[in-house]
Amino acid sequence: MQKEMQREMQKEMQKKIRQKAAVFGYVRVSSTDQNEDRQLVAMQEKGVCPSDIYMDKQSGRDFERTQYSRMVQKMKKGDLLYILSIDRLGRNYEEILKQWRILTKEIGVDICVIDMPLLDTRNGKDLMGTFIADLVLQILSFVAQSERENIKKRQEQGIAAAKAKGVRFGRPEVEVPEEFPLIVGEWERKKITIDEALTKSGMSQATFYRRLKEYRRMQRRVV
Repeated sequence: MQKEMQREMQKEMQKKIRQKAAVFGYVRVSSTDQNEDRQLVAMQEKGVCPSDIYMDKQSGRDFERTQYSRMVQKMKKGDLLYILSIDRLGRNYEEILKQWRILTKEIGVDICVIDMPLLDTRNGKDLMGTFIADLVLQILSFVAQSERENIKKRQEQGIAAAKAKGVRFGRPEVEVPEEFPLIVGEWERKKITIDEALTKSGMSQATFYRRLKEYRRMQRRVV
């Protein structure tokens, strides 16, 4: 009789925990992924309330994310977090594993990775289920970091190849006007101010002085 009452009390407590459990969604977009629409649609399809979707629009390399921190502070044991893909938790292998451990082990939150159904901590709460989820997590985290490193490497190789072909990056250089020597002469004789010299030459002050230095160097060579 006593054991039966204890079981009923445990069921009632679990029911109350489930009733109070909150459902969160986390969205992150970085400088290389500016469109959050796909992630937001996925959250809505899972029934996440818009007020419970937290979004950061910045690079996650150092994981200094205001909205993510706010969300974690509100979480409690039994809550559920939806993310579209595993790399939304961090930008490298170590960070993904760290955040997963904080959420699932320290806080006791369930996580569902929408793009990877195997990574749903609500399923397989036994030892085997936990082992499979942890194994898949480590593999996917490693793959995510490797892909980012490969993308960066390909970008660097592409830039190096373009530079070798003479392609210039950054702002185009301002051409020196033909009357630049006359402008410099007027400015040196104090016939015009530096602001007037900049306007006439169509340059910023930094560019003007750099071109002036190059011009004087050329003059010395001629002499």
